[in-house]
Amino acid sequence: MSAVIHPTGDVHDAGHDHAPRGWRRWVYATNHKDIGTLYLLFSFTMFIVGGVLALLIRAELFQPGLQVVNPELFNQLVTMHGLIMIFGAIMPAFVGFANWMIPLMIGAPDMAFARMNNLSFWLLVPAAIMLMSVFFMPGGAPATGWTMYAPLSAQMPASMDAAIFAIHILGMSSIMGSINIIVTILNMRAPGMTLMKMPMFCWTWLITAYLLVAIMPVLAGAVTMTLTDRHFGTTFFNPAGGGDPVMYQHVFWFFGHPEVYVMILPAFGIISQVVPAFSRKRLFGYASMVYATSAIAILSFLVWAHHMFTTGMPVTGQLFFMYATMLIAVPTAVKIFNWTATMWQGSITMETPMLFAVGFIFVFTIGGLSGLILAVAPIDLLLQDTYYVVAHFHYVMVAGSLFGMFAGFYYWSPKWTGVMYGERAGQIHFWASMIFFNIAFFPMHFLGLAGMPRRYADYPMQFADFNMVASVGAFGFGLAQVYFFFAVVLPCLRGRGAPAPQRPWNDPDGQGAEGLEWEVPSPAPFHTFARPPRLDVSATRVVGEL
Repeated sequence: MSAVIHPTGDVHDAGHDHAPRGWRRWVYATNHKDIGTLYLLFSFTMFIVGGVLALLIRAELFQPGLQVVNPELFNQLVTMHGLIMIFGAIMPAFVGFANWMIPLMIGAPDMAFARMNNLSFWLLVPAAIMLMSVFFMPGGAPATGWTMYAPLSAQMPASMDAAIFAIHILGMSSIMGSINIIVTILNMRAPGMTLMKMPMFCWTWLITAYLLVAIMPVLAGAVTMTLTDRHFGTTFFNPAGGGDPVMYQHVFWFFGHPEVYVMILPAFGIISQVVPAFSRKRLFGYASMVYATSAIAILSFLVWAHHMFTTGMPVTGQLFFMYATMLIAVPTAVKIFNWTATMWQGSITMETPMLFAVGFIFVFTIGGLSGLILAVAPIDLLLQDTYYVVAHFHYVMVAGSLFGMFAGFYYWSPKWTGVMYGERAGQIHFWASMIFFNIAFFPMHFLGLAGMPRRYADYPMQFADFNMVASVGAFGFGLAQVYFFFAVVLPCLRGRGAPAPQRPWNDPDGQGAEGLEWEVPSPAPFHTFARPPRLDVSATRVVGEL
């Protein structure tokens, strides 16, 4: 949506531009920008913690034999790396983007439920502390894998209970944040902004929020049944009492597969904002993007058992889930086609946000294609629980979610901080991340095809070379993120950099980034849209204020 301000007014009320001072501003925060900042800082902290665990895993796998950790601790590291990255890093980061940008994009003064917004963030902190504290409990952390499969989860020490409780609290936070986003988007859009004139980022988050409200109670049910099996004599997943451990897999993956799309749809939204801005064109096929996003969300509930082809599923079931999984590739391909068509014959400039967006499209497509290969049941029977699955998952999550976040940070950080990041530092970050990511994870395809199982602390000599390459790439990727923090994030937080113009991505002809968020000054005032902008329904342009 492009926007033009009428000369008689601005879109923010300078008289309200006062912010609290000191620690109370953050502890009692109800401003959507402050809470968005808290979410982003929290998620980056958890990203570093999860990254350290990943590097310990790769250090152990650098060569055959046991050199850094014992097999028990290795399995704990694998489990906690997954839980911390998914529930502590990726999901809160996207909620942070939503808090910061959705009110600015739809012309709302804030999120609908400001105090609930505060609570949804501050639930994360004790939950994260509890989740990380399991390493120091008797018996160590859970060693079940992030999926917490029964019957292994019933045999874990007391730290399993703490992890389950932490996941409950994290789930409560997600549900509250999702309700807030749904109500804000449906009820607080500027007059004249219909649903089909919203920015794509708002659409993807609206659909994601509905997904979260639907699936988080399913996960809560699965882990609560695990808890009662452990302590109250139930036998949901214990065959000795008539239970079925495979039922846990069904319940978990009914949550788990939509959860994958929870972690990628907001990235799709960010890419859908960045690509048109740097192509100097409108997004190609806006309506088809909305429908494709909705189709992905609906189909995500129909494909869960493609994670379970090796459980003895009947052939009829295998065929259904195989075809359903292939079908979900169609709306995803629509998105990739639309981004490519948007760039076609555009006046493209390759600043860092666009680099990450193009890199996202390239590597995410590789991850999607390996997912199609795993969707074929006979192939999956061979590749299940090998490093091929690890490679696929990280191509979708790291090259997908994480690269999307980086694109969003570079794109919107001038509006957040009021200063431009160092373009040279951003480009170094991109190329280091892209190169080392592929060095780390592409060899895992070959390891999986050769039959190396995942979650093993040791391996025979024939897997040594590719593992060494993967470990070198992982450490390089980790160092690239340290560089990102010190060379890009810290200078922005300290206000060191060229002052950001109101529309930093527009060319001299005014072509570039469009949307209400670019109508407020840089940095965005503490209070924006105290009076909602009025939109011209026909032209989707701001023509004044109410």
